[in-house]
Amino acid sequence: MRGGGGVDGAIHRVGGPSINKECQEYVSEHGTLPPGKAMWTHGGNLPALYVIHTVGPIYKSEEESAPILTSAYQESLRLAERLKVSSLSFPSISTGAYGYPLDKAASVALRAIIDYLREGSSLELVQFVCFAKDTFDAYKEALEKLVE
Repeated sequence: MRGGGGVDGAIHRVGGPSINKECQEYVSEHGTLPPGKAMWTHGGNLPALYVIHTVGPIYKSEEESAPILTSAYQESLRLAERLKVSSLSFPSISTGAYGYPLDKAASVALRAIIDYLREGSSLELVQFVCFAKDTFDAYKEALEKLVE
């Protein structure tokens, strides 16, 4: 939500100043968004109506971090449904500066989304946007293990 580096920075750079303004208004009214929660802004200059912002955990251990990462994905999905969007794209949350091991994060992310969608959902498409081959490979391997 701060527009620093990684995916967040790219969203703010391409989306324009309106996204940052809405994020600042949110923080002024509600305080910082805690890990595992989600909020939204309009899409600004992006080819999307909305941007759903979530905060993943700084990795400490699987036992402590997995429930927070699960919540970040599932809260984002719930919010997408409340906004009545039909599709949602995710990056690999917490695997950059927050240090979540990629293979573990991929497994948690896919399980969180599959579990959510199994409960019934109006979403037509949920996808991951993997910016590097190692990220794609980790998600592919995690998915293959889940469907075995």
